[in-house]
Amino acid sequence: MTIEATAAKQAIHDKLEAQIKSAEAKLATLKARAEAAKANAEIKAITDLLPRKEVLHRKLQELKKSGEDRWEVVKNDLTVLIADFEKSVKEIEAKVKAH
Repeated sequence: MTIEATAAKQAIHDKLEAQIKSAEAKLATLKARAEAAKANAEIKAITDLLPRKEVLHRKLQELKKSGEDRWEVVKNDLTVLIADFEKSVKEIEAKVKAH
């Protein structure tokens, strides 16, 4: 693998990792707000997302360890999972703001 390819893959990995961390930070903030507002539905929705957060981390580690033959597939899978996770976080955020 060339140095350029390795650097490009690392940049994409870092970008995806930053997206996950950003969504997790929003989720933590929403959880605190929901708990403060005693918003049980939102707390349950947040709790339901926690296993998906772990899936994101496992998939990110898989991306880091994958070879050239699987890298693109894993990256695409992770991108879809992150988008879905971020969408769920935004939906919860909208509900919390509505309270």
